[in-house]
Amino acid sequence: MTPLSLQCHPDTPASDVRAIAVAFAPDRLVFRVLGADTLVVPPLATPERTDGLWQHTCFELFVKPDGGSGYAEFNFAPSTRWAAYRFEGYRAGMRALDLAQAPQVAAIDGDAAWQVALPAEAIGDAPVCIGLSAVIEETGGRKSYWALAHPPGKPDFHHEACFAHRFAAGTAP
Repeated sequence: MTPLSLQCHPDTPASDVRAIAVAFAPDRLVFRVLGADTLVVPPLATPERTDGLWQHTCFELFVKPDGGSGYAEFNFAPSTRWAAYRFEGYRAGMRALDLAQAPQVAAIDGDAAWQVALPAEAIGDAPVCIGLSAVIEETGGRKSYWALAHPPGKPDFHHEACFAHRFAAGTAP
């Protein structure tokens, strides 16, 4: 698994969360939150497709074919709920993305780390650029926005700058 680090957006500093480490493989992700003492974690729920997960603590994966304009967005909540969308271009043409198998989210270290088993079609076989991000809610309502890279201005995980990791199938991630 490839170790990656998310960066906190400078306009949305966290209270206690110090870092978010992500281990990436084509079939799974592991998100580890360092300094999670004040992290607000949604309660466990039935693992099902749910919109609006980004309004609370949520981890995200964006996948775009290398050189393409359309992309997929996956949201994973610590509650085990998930969402998947297809976009034709930058924030355009959004629709639900049908999956043969649902992602599976599981806590692996209390309220500090979560593993996501990805469906095969999430990454695919072609070279892709991926973005990894997180919305972190802490007690008191403070939210911080984390990504591999941020564009100038407000947090925007859909921006081209956030697709910061290139992966080609058949190579070590």
